[in-house]
Amino acid sequence: MQLLTASSYLTLYLHQGTSRAIEAQWLGFASGTVLRQATLEAVVLARQYRVTGWMADDRLLGAVRPIDLDWIAQQVLPQLISLGVKRFARIEAFDPLNKLLIGQAQETAEQQLPFELRTFTDLQAARAWVCG
Repeated sequence: MQLLTASSYLTLYLHQGTSRAIEAQWLGFASGTVLRQATLEAVVLARQYRVTGWMADDRLLGAVRPIDLDWIAQQVLPQLISLGVKRFARIEAFDPLNKLLIGQAQETAEQQLPFELRTFTDLQAARAWVCG
């Protein structure tokens, strides 16, 4: 696991197993603007390292507005498809409202995505799957 970048709200790691994956570990609340900027930076790194896996560790992620979840669905997921992402792992948020909102957004997106998307509660299991 290689540290790519770190801030007060997000740490990005590169995993190199059978395949390469980006791990986005959210460390707390990020405003909509910060969330979007950080997500786009992660996409740039994913492209640079030619990843086929993406892992979103949402456990500590603060409140996310539905408008930001819609933005991710419309702007980020198509980019992940074009990158050739094959597996997307998500570690559920501890916050019950975030867990619900992100889970609903995931259910809607899953029907339209050409890659596998799984939800985990165990960090090591998610890492093993997304890199496998």
